[in-house]
Amino acid sequence: MDSSNNTILDLIDRKIPDFISNDIIPYTDTMMIILLIICGFYYSFLTRFVQFRMLFLSFKIFRENVTFSKEQLSPFQALMVSTASRVGIGNIAGISFALSSGGAGALFWMWAMAFFGGASAFVESTLAQVYKSKDGGGYKGGPAFYIKKALGFDKLAMFFAFALILTYAYGFNGLQSYTLTSSFEIYYKMFNPNSALPYNESSYPIVIGVILSLFGIWMFFSHHTKIGKVSSLIVPFMAIAYIFLALIAILMNFEKFPLVFKVVFENAFDFKAIFGGFAGSVLVIGIKRGLFSNEAGMGSAPNAAAAAFTTHPAKQGVIQAFSVLIDVIICTSSGFLVLFSAAYFDLGENGKPLLTAMPLMQEAMRGYYGSFGLHFVTIAIVLFAITSLIGNYYYAQANVKYLSESKLAMNFFRITAVAMIFIGTQINLNLAWSLADLTMAFMATTNIISLLLLGKIVLKVLDDFNIQVKSGINPQFSATKLGIKNAECWD
Repeated sequence: MDSSNNTILDLIDRKIPDFISNDIIPYTDTMMIILLIICGFYYSFLTRFVQFRMLFLSFKIFRENVTFSKEQLSPFQALMVSTASRVGIGNIAGISFALSSGGAGALFWMWAMAFFGGASAFVESTLAQVYKSKDGGGYKGGPAFYIKKALGFDKLAMFFAFALILTYAYGFNGLQSYTLTSSFEIYYKMFNPNSALPYNESSYPIVIGVILSLFGIWMFFSHHTKIGKVSSLIVPFMAIAYIFLALIAILMNFEKFPLVFKVVFENAFDFKAIFGGFAGSVLVIGIKRGLFSNEAGMGSAPNAAAAAFTTHPAKQGVIQAFSVLIDVIICTSSGFLVLFSAAYFDLGENGKPLLTAMPLMQEAMRGYYGSFGLHFVTIAIVLFAITSLIGNYYYAQANVKYLSESKLAMNFFRITAVAMIFIGTQINLNLAWSLADLTMAFMATTNIISLLLLGKIVLKVLDDFNIQVKSGINPQFSATKLGIKNAECWD
């Protein structure tokens, strides 16, 4: 290959991604994080901490006997689609990376963000329900819809939809498939100890890519209700199994409990750990990981919430706030699996764990459960990645529908979404993922500003819901009665 081609490849694979990651994203991420924190604080106090006041009500809503058509999602299925996206590889490898790079205190700041983030999740999902649109016999909606219908910002809504499609269908899904494929490298080395052929040049990535692509075709070209049904089966099973094994590992090492909590809280409030290199500090890494994991306020989960059939928008808001709790339980399970392990305290010369991200988690699980632990965490990574592929696609699909009703456009999107899954298994697309981080920041910032402008409508809907709940009746919603315009599904 001539030098000019090498220069172009180096520019695409390293220099441009490094420029975006080092010179642009720190500023866009900082703005996004500040706005997400403001939004979480603002709506927690405005709604009087609805995420906790109505926590137990979510279980009652789950048990409701609601009749809905085959083209609609139940409230639980919509919850599982959004949870499928929230609960991904980031909840395992991402948490491990945060703890190894930022310190044990990062876990505390994840908890802090989830504490306030539930209110943002409630607000955005409630608004998505209020301003949803008909989609055949079902529904579609999300931030693009309430940005246009409630605020009248059509071009901004289109910008949001386009940014979300780029972020989730092409950036994050490529990353999920790449990371999933990477999790099998340990098996390649195990079964081929004397091979001179690197893992990424072996047949493993191709085989995994073909299998994932076939799964993508089956899911993406099916009716959207299948996505909800598959997610409602895989997500609860895998989450419960993962939490159960984490709990056993903690009980096996219960004598370490005081030490682990001491390390977490000391590191969380360590002045040097917080302000020494602020952008990469325990505070910033913990907040970012918490926000990126639970996605509260970022504008992704409302795309699934809008598809649910319910009698009142606030019901789905309450359920989506509960999804943040599910996420934080799984993140805490991952965090404790790492912090209770001997692998976390095997330090290098820089004072940080020798292993990081997925290898650290795999070694931790091997320490607890032997080869079974290694196999289980790999299976967990695979299933969490698959459900994330489903959830991310669903979000993007809803926004493709916002931009165009053309079947040709939708099929083109589906084909390229499947192609991105295969490409992601083969190549470490640094540029694509750097751009996805950037578009995510733009997307989230757009959504948060919109949420902050719609506080009056949120309070109207919540007050109406509270009055009916206190009266002991099953809440029913009427947009006309509350003077809310452009809520076409509620008139």
